[in-house]
Amino acid sequence: MTPFGHKLRAMRAERKVTLKTMADALGVSPAYLSSLEHGRRGAPTWYLVQRVITFFNVIWDEAEEIERLAQISHPRVVIDTSGLGPEATEFANKLARQVGNLTESDIGALLDLLNVRLKSGLKSSRT
Repeated sequence: MTPFGHKLRAMRAERKVTLKTMADALGVSPAYLSSLEHGRRGAPTWYLVQRVITFFNVIWDEAEEIERLAQISHPRVVIDTSGLGPEATEFANKLARQVGNLTESDIGALLDLLNVRLKSGLKSSRT
């Protein structure tokens, strides 16, 4: 499941909206919406994200959060380590091979570490 899919499913459940009702309102199939929620589809288009925001009638911070989650929700990620040191390439390859074997706790710890580094000024020239 992607961050966007998780949020979408939570919002539907909170508001007691069926998959079919929401899919009809957004102009997509229930199968597509289900695949999006479960992370079996790529990140949603900007247009679809705006329709979701309108459908749930959210504004400001929550709308920005939905947009942010959509941007980080592509389930097939490519990491370009060309031009970086061998450790970066090794790290990216090991992470790609082992991410499915990590526990939620492991993933949370790695994500926390990365977020701390980003907040402390770690800048990437590749964004």
